[in-house]
Amino acid sequence: MTEKGNDKLIALIGFYKTQNENYRSEIGYMLLPEYHNKGYISEAIKTLLDYGFTKMGLHSVEAIIDPRNWASEKVLLKNGFVKEAHFIENCYFEGKFLDSVHYSIVKQNYIK
Repeated sequence: MTEKGNDKLIALIGFYKTQNENYRSEIGYMLLPEYHNKGYISEAIKTLLDYGFTKMGLHSVEAIIDPRNWASEKVLLKNGFVKEAHFIENCYFEGKFLDSVHYSIVKQNYIK
């Protein structure tokens, strides 16, 4: 993702782990810190959801975040996602067990 009129990469966002048989996909995103709180990820999420629900025929979209990432939780809730689960120490990364929180939105609850 870049800003309009600028080729500098500021973020990565996309669908991951699409489950065609379940009409479900996961989104993931990373944004450079100097671009936080400017609405870029929220705008991109809306674009992805619209594409996923209208072009890909998805029924639901999920996002999995670190529970300490309050900014990511805030942007997901702002875009209509709901918390599905908080898994305790279900991921092993760099010698530590970490929690993950799963959010989702179903097509019928998506508002453009």
